[in-house]
Amino acid sequence: MTKKKKIDVLLHELVPKHKLLTKKETSDLLEKYQISVIDLPQIFEKDPVAIAIGAKEGDVVKIIRDSNTTVKTINYFRYVKKEKA
Repeated sequence: MTKKKKIDVLLHELVPKHKLLTKKETSDLLEKYQISVIDLPQIFEKDPVAIAIGAKEGDVVKIIRDSNTTVKTINYFRYVKKEKA
C-alpha cells in the first residue's frame, strides 16, 4: 500500500497569500463597506486552501494577490461556507 504524499498548496507559486481575518477585522471590513458577510464572494470550507489555513464556516478570508498595475497588491475577501450535500 502506498502512502499519499501530502502537498502544501500554500507553497505553490500560483496560490496567492491567504489570511484568516479575526472577528474584529471582519467586523471592521463589513462596517467599512456597509455590507454583510453574505454579500462577499464565497469559498467552500473544503477548498484545499481553506483546509490548509483552518478556515471554518462563517470565517472571512483575505486573499492578497500581486498586481502588475500601479499598486503592488490587491486584496480580495471571501466568506467561508459549507458545500450543500
